[in-house]
Amino acid sequence: MMKKLLIVLLTICLSKLLNAQASFDKTATEAFVLTRMAEKFHLQPKLLNDDLSVAVFDGLLQSLDEQKIFFTAEDIAKLRLHRFHIDDQIKNRQATFLQTLSGIYKLRLEQVDTMINSICKSPFEFNTKESFTVFEDSAYPVNVLSQRNKLRKLLKLSVMESLLGVVTDSSSSATTLTKKYIDSLEVIYRKKVMASFKRSIAKELHSPGGVEQLLGEKYCELIASYYDPHTNYFSVTGKENFDSELGQKSMMFGFGLDEDEGGSVYISKLQPGSPAYQSGQLNEGDKIISVQWQGKAAIDVSDASLQDIAEILDASNHEKVIINVKKADGSNRKIELAKAIVDDDSDADKVKSFLLKGKKTVGYISLPAFYEDWENEDNNVNGCANDVAREIIKLKKQGIEALIFDVRYNGGGSIQEAIELAGIFIDAGPVGQIKDKGEKAITLKDVNRGTIYDGPLLLMVNGYSASASELVAATLQDYNRAVIVGSTTYGKATAQAVLPMDTTINLLKDFTNRKTSAYVKMTMSKLYRVNGATAQFTGVKPDVMLPDIAEADPRREADEPFAIPATGIEANKYYKPLAPIASTKLLQEYARSVIDTSSFFKSLDQYIRLRKAELAKKDFSLNWKEALDMKKKFIQQMPSFSMNKRKVFTVANHNYDEDRLKGNENLQELHDTWKLFLESDPYLQITYELALQMK
Repeated sequence: MMKKLLIVLLTICLSKLLNAQASFDKTATEAFVLTRMAEKFHLQPKLLNDDLSVAVFDGLLQSLDEQKIFFTAEDIAKLRLHRFHIDDQIKNRQATFLQTLSGIYKLRLEQVDTMINSICKSPFEFNTKESFTVFEDSAYPVNVLSQRNKLRKLLKLSVMESLLGVVTDSSSSATTLTKKYIDSLEVIYRKKVMASFKRSIAKELHSPGGVEQLLGEKYCELIASYYDPHTNYFSVTGKENFDSELGQKSMMFGFGLDEDEGGSVYISKLQPGSPAYQSGQLNEGDKIISVQWQGKAAIDVSDASLQDIAEILDASNHEKVIINVKKADGSNRKIELAKAIVDDDSDADKVKSFLLKGKKTVGYISLPAFYEDWENEDNNVNGCANDVAREIIKLKKQGIEALIFDVRYNGGGSIQEAIELAGIFIDAGPVGQIKDKGEKAITLKDVNRGTIYDGPLLLMVNGYSASASELVAATLQDYNRAVIVGSTTYGKATAQAVLPMDTTINLLKDFTNRKTSAYVKMTMSKLYRVNGATAQFTGVKPDVMLPDIAEADPRREADEPFAIPATGIEANKYYKPLAPIASTKLLQEYARSVIDTSSFFKSLDQYIRLRKAELAKKDFSLNWKEALDMKKKFIQQMPSFSMNKRKVFTVANHNYDEDRLKGNENLQELHDTWKLFLESDPYLQITYELALQMK
């Protein structure tokens, strides 16, 4: 009997080793093909040398262990033997570094998981003089002993921050901070912090494809990002998720999630026709207890946040998952589900439009993201440019005297959609230029004669408006067609295409249906304004500048380590700007007068200064009294944001939406929420007032 058991165990171990080796062999091949793809197709290919090795080595360790709690200095010393040889391993289709890394990483994940159990058995002592220093935070622990001490401090700090958040909350200001009260809270938050840390480890150890596949994908992702920040490696799941962001169909289980007052995540919606709906075993109100990918251990999510659960469920589109839910009657039920492509009608409301009514009736349109059905052009599914055009027509029927178009936080998308969107506001002609490895720039043209809207136009942008949003902003600015309002945009002016991982593809032929085991989104072109300048690095500077909360922690293209530098070309010879639609100097002066007297913008300025100081690296006290005093001091300094109470406009639905909202409580509630937000948005209030100044 013992002999049979030993044979079974050896068989299982051998099977795992063979699966792991197969995964590494696949990664080695894909890493090799990825570098060949970059050499052949990338806008500015780089040499496969030690620079790439260092970037991939450092980036992978940072990605796996950002807090430096898993690897020890001893581990790093072993791994550093590979730091300058990854390029050679890629050339030879080897994965020696990954094999070494995998063994160490899995061991450390399991060890840290056990350490967390041990550390969190006992209450944390907050009366001792102790701190978590910048040096500890930024350095790998010397050995396992110092690793345990660093982990203890991090767990203690996390519990302390949770406690401070409760006792300094305005609703708890009257609470007597007795030791008994703090101790009772400590037990609760120690368990929550423990569960959160263990869940992050379980996500790695029990990911759908195993640790080997997870490491392989991160490895290829970092190789791709070495060429520039927007060249990305995609697994099949990654490509499907990317496609769903641009299109209107996605792989999904078919249920929505929400959180109740106690923080428990429950199923809030079942989509008809989806796998979740068809299972017949899930109901709205079911609470999710655990998630278990096929062949892996279950991940406890009973006290996880909505975002944590969503990230776990996004890990794969093709593995089956067992979801354990608690029903309304208190019973538990396990349901096995697999994702499927489901028609998603959520895009129907991606473009929001309203009427701003005050001294003038001004139309407002929000486009938070670009989208298009880019692989199903014959299915009669419109992209965002057509949807925006339809909203403008609805607003024009209501007699708008100006239009505000909002692309704040819009990270971009299809260049073709951007061209068509710009064409809504200008007559036929060049809207931009694009240049690949060749010497000659190609003109991006709006081929449709006429405009859908030719009245006063204001475009709202901020530091998170990027790519296609910047192309639209730059075009409208260069033509003097719109007044750009907000803060300097992100600064991305490169174009990408998703290619199958196959070096034999012909870019002149249709390869969109070519199925491969992985894909690469490759930067292949630079975008230029019609005047020859570029938004790359510099972004689009608005005509009317407004303070931006992003200034507290600015992250733009120019800050990315491998960003492609900016260059200029000649202006398009057919580009002829229109006459200015307003004096931007006078509008800026008016905006400045409003900002200087606004309590919101005064508070914003103070917040930015405090936030920058808070983000600066510093030692953290783990002593309760010291930490509480620091927290109270910070709260006292933090400004209270009061939205502008003066109502310069009210928000109304246009006639089409009024008809649509009748009898639809959910849609009515959504619109009411939007209207409340818009009426209190200080940036929109200023932009509306600028519209009043325009003829």
